[in-house]
Amino acid sequence: MDKQQIVSFINENMFGIWFLIGAALVFWMQAGFAMVETGFTRAKNTGNILMKNLMDFCIGTVVFILIGFSLLLGEDVLGFIGKPGFDIFTSYKDFDWSNFVFNLVFCATTATIVSGAMAERTKFISYCVYSGVISALIYPIEAHWIWGGGWLAQLGFVDFAGSTAIHMVGGLTALIGAAMVGPRIGKFSKDGKPRAILGHSIPLGALGVFILWFGWYGFNGAAASNVDYLADIFLTTTIAPAVATVVTMIFTWLKNGKPDVSMCLNASLAGLVAITAPCADTDALGATIIGIVSGLLVCFGVWLLDYKLKVDDPVGAVAVHFFNGLWGSLAVGLFATGKGQNGITGLFYGGGFSQLGIQLLGVVSVCAFTAVTMFLTFYILKHTIGLRASREEELKGLDTTEHGLPSSYADFVIAGDSVYSGSSAEDTAVVTTAAPVETSVPVQHVSKARAPISDSDVKMTKVDIIANQEKFEVLKHALSSIGITGMTVSHVMGCGMQKGSTEFYRGVPVDARLLPKMKVEIVVCKVPVEKVVEVAKNALYTGKIGDGKIFVYDVENVIKVRTGEEAYEALQDND
Repeated sequence: MDKQQIVSFINENMFGIWFLIGAALVFWMQAGFAMVETGFTRAKNTGNILMKNLMDFCIGTVVFILIGFSLLLGEDVLGFIGKPGFDIFTSYKDFDWSNFVFNLVFCATTATIVSGAMAERTKFISYCVYSGVISALIYPIEAHWIWGGGWLAQLGFVDFAGSTAIHMVGGLTALIGAAMVGPRIGKFSKDGKPRAILGHSIPLGALGVFILWFGWYGFNGAAASNVDYLADIFLTTTIAPAVATVVTMIFTWLKNGKPDVSMCLNASLAGLVAITAPCADTDALGATIIGIVSGLLVCFGVWLLDYKLKVDDPVGAVAVHFFNGLWGSLAVGLFATGKGQNGITGLFYGGGFSQLGIQLLGVVSVCAFTAVTMFLTFYILKHTIGLRASREEELKGLDTTEHGLPSSYADFVIAGDSVYSGSSAEDTAVVTTAAPVETSVPVQHVSKARAPISDSDVKMTKVDIIANQEKFEVLKHALSSIGITGMTVSHVMGCGMQKGSTEFYRGVPVDARLLPKMKVEIVVCKVPVEKVVEVAKNALYTGKIGDGKIFVYDVENVIKVRTGEEAYEALQDND
């Protein structure tokens, strides 16, 4: 074997190994998606989010074996689909194992994009069904057009690593699904104004972004044909997201007065999505411009969904994947240098409109196919088993209602706002009503000096209220409506005579399980205790076991630490 043969042998096998390492990196991106979605949503749905990301891959693997792979890479039938078959079982010895694994992990990525946009209010069974449909039919068919020798591939359409086939398709599916399932309770006010529902863990979200960015070097680079192209892909895959993030930081800083952390995390992903199609065919300048547009486009996408379309997307999946997948697909026809792996030339590098026209045709065709098929899928699910969890299930959290998890953070105290933020008085059907205008108390401006009030003039009473978590916002607004301006709230665990509902862990019944509750402590002197108790009872009552309890105590004295004031004066706001 001469020197040239040895070098050729090493190169061939080295890139075969790198191809599989790239597949492993893409699989690791499932962890990144899980962390981003978990961090950007509320703690009460953490287990549900993780379960969905796990089942994306597992259900996807099953259906990809049965039908998906053959539809994608089977013998071409009229340029539309691959010929269905079971070569993985009947011809295993000669089967293309590497291609199967590589395309499987890409397929799972398409399905998991949808999870974030429909998070916190979608039935788990419905999610499993449509995730399976995406992996079995939607992705394999449109990907066959692009990568399996289908009609778009024959025309010369280029989507090197999946801006169209994966991200645009996943993002468009997310948009349709989020619109059809409806917004989370409390996301929009009655006049349509969006409310912020904060994710419970920015650190988890950031960890997910770093995992995804790391995995993206395999996502984009695994199909490189030589070391030079691989290096070029790594370069463009670094430049575009970095530039996009800086642009978003500057834009949000100027617009809001401070740089937005979550939007910058979204921007990193947006830049990665946009560079995915042209990564092997553009240069540093092209990657920079693509990144600049991505940084602005992701901000526009989030704004458009919140303020114009009124579509609730908790993690920004539509803005990141659909808008920037579309942009990246078209960017191939603009910024391809003619010196990349595919040898195509874009408009801005002297190639004319030809490639841009092909890219535009491909984008429109894939969007139309995805929109029709996924609308029908969601429509059928909505009118059969249902898409959306019930109101009660959504308020309690899908961890409890779908999976029997009291909390995904068993030994940690979760702040109430990170569990139930976003709910408002009108969203949670507060029982108490506002006082009529004619009976309301007029505002009086008084001096800070007050006549001395002796301890004997005022009775102070402490009221402790133990309530279900999902009723906390109702209780808070009800108490506020009768003039209770101060309260101490803590997250507690407990059970009464019912010992909690029976749940199972690894098939074993969990006995006397403590249930998560909210404890509200207030001290009243001016507001009648009877009124407080009555309002609390009305707010918490459902008629079911476990509505809660109210404890009333006499208070001997109250001392304000800062001023030394005691009794009635210590309870007044003199600042």
